[in-house]
Amino acid sequence: MDFRRESVGALAERVRRGEVSARELVQASLDRIEALDGRINAFVAVDGERALASARAVDERIARGEDVGELAGLPIGVKDLEDAAGFPTTLGSHLFADRGPVPADSALVARLRAAGCVVVGKTNTPELGWKADTENSLFGATRNPWSPEHSPGGSSGGSAAAVASGMVPLATGSDGGGSIRIPASACGLSGFKPSLGRVPTGGSKAPDWHHLSTRGVMARTVADTALVLDSVIGPDPTDLRSLPMPEPSWAGAVEEPHVPVRIAWAPTLGYAPLDDEVRSVCERAVRVLEDLGAEVVEVDPVFGEDPISAWLTLTTTYNLRSLEPFRGTEMWSQMDPALRSQVEAAAERRATDLVVAEDQCHLLNLRLVDLFRQARLLVTPTCAAPPPLSGQFGVINGSSDPNWVRYTYPFNMTRSPAASVCAGFTASGLPVGIQLVGPQHGDLVVLRAAAALEEALELEAVAPLDA
Repeated sequence: MDFRRESVGALAERVRRGEVSARELVQASLDRIEALDGRINAFVAVDGERALASARAVDERIARGEDVGELAGLPIGVKDLEDAAGFPTTLGSHLFADRGPVPADSALVARLRAAGCVVVGKTNTPELGWKADTENSLFGATRNPWSPEHSPGGSSGGSAAAVASGMVPLATGSDGGGSIRIPASACGLSGFKPSLGRVPTGGSKAPDWHHLSTRGVMARTVADTALVLDSVIGPDPTDLRSLPMPEPSWAGAVEEPHVPVRIAWAPTLGYAPLDDEVRSVCERAVRVLEDLGAEVVEVDPVFGEDPISAWLTLTTTYNLRSLEPFRGTEMWSQMDPALRSQVEAAAERRATDLVVAEDQCHLLNLRLVDLFRQARLLVTPTCAAPPPLSGQFGVINGSSDPNWVRYTYPFNMTRSPAASVCAGFTASGLPVGIQLVGPQHGDLVVLRAAAALEEALELEAVAPLDA
C-alpha cells in the first residue's frame, strides 16, 4: 500500500466498504515509519499500540453499520505545535520537553478524529515554529524525501516530509508566515493556507500567534486537501475569529477546476530577489494558466517594500508571551540562540510598536483590495530559492540569503487564502512551488484554480524514496 499514489478519499471509501480495514491502513503507516523515519526524521513520537487500538474501534463501528466519517481509518501525523490527546506537545523545545501527555485534542485534531482519522504520532517542527527549516536541538533535523541532504522547509516540515515520503496520507500543519506553503513547495506537495478563521483554534488556550497563524492540513493534492478541510472548517464558539460555515462543499467545488479570467503575475512582489531557475519554472506554470484561458497581467510591484519588520514585530512579541516565564532561568540558555535573541529584542519594544505593525497589516490589505479589482487571483513564486541544504539558508543565484521565503508572510498579515502548487523541478530534481493568492475569504477561488493548474501540469510529484 503506497499512500503517495492513492487519494485520501479513495482510501477512506475502501475502509467504509470493508475492502481494507482501518487497522491495515494504520499498520501500513507504522511499517513505513519504521522503515524510513530513521533517514527522514519526520516523527518525534509514535504510539503504534494506541493507533492500532483506535483503528480497531473504527473497524468495529463499521461492522455495526455506523457512519464513521468521511476520513474513515486514515492514519495521520499531528504537528508538534498542536495538541493530540495522549502525546506531549513539546513545541520542538527543551523548555517544554518535560511536559506530560496532554489530556485533550486541539479543535482541529478533535474534528479530524470525529471524521474517522487515527493519530499515529507527532511530527517535527523548528522550536516554536519560528523558522523555515525544520530542525531543533531536541529532536534534530527533518530531511527532505526528494533529497535527504536538503531541508523540507518549515515550520510544518515534519508533516510535509511524512506525507511526501508516504508515511501517512495526511498530517496537520499551521501557517503563520508560510509554514504550510513553504514545506509544500520544498516537498513537492500542494499546500493550502485557508483564510484566517476557517479552521478554528478555539479551546481553553488563546492562539499562539493571534492574527497570523492559520491551522490546516498537509496532503499530496488539492483534492485531498479540500476533502479533508470539508470535515474541519466551520465556526467554534470558543474562537473569536472563526468564520461561518461556507455553503458549497470545497471537495465538490474542486471537482470542477476553474481558472479566473484575469490573473495578476508578480514575480518579485516589488521587493524580493528571485533565483533564475525558480523564475523559469514558475513562468512555465504561468504559461499553463494562459493555456487554460486566463489573461495573465504582470503586476510588479504589489507592495511598496518588504513587510518583514512588521511581521517580526508581531511574531516575536507573540513568542515573548509564550516564553516570558523562562526568561532569567537556567533553561533560557537551552533555546535556539537566534530565537532567544529575537525574543530579547521583543522585550524592549513598546505596546505602540505592536499596534503600528497591525496597522501595516491593514495597509497591505488595502493594496490587495485595489489589485483584486483588476484581477481575481494573484500568482507569485512560493519561495525565492530551491529547497536549501539542511541547516543552511536558501541560495539565490549563487548567493546565500537568510530570507529566501519573502513571498509568503505578507499574506498571513492580510489573512488571505493562499496555496502552493508544485510547478516543476530544478535541474537537480528539487521541487519548486508556485503560489496562488485569493481575495479576502475567496478560498474557493484559490482551491479551484490550484486544482486546475495541478491537473494541467500533469507532474509525477512522487519523491523517489523507497524503504
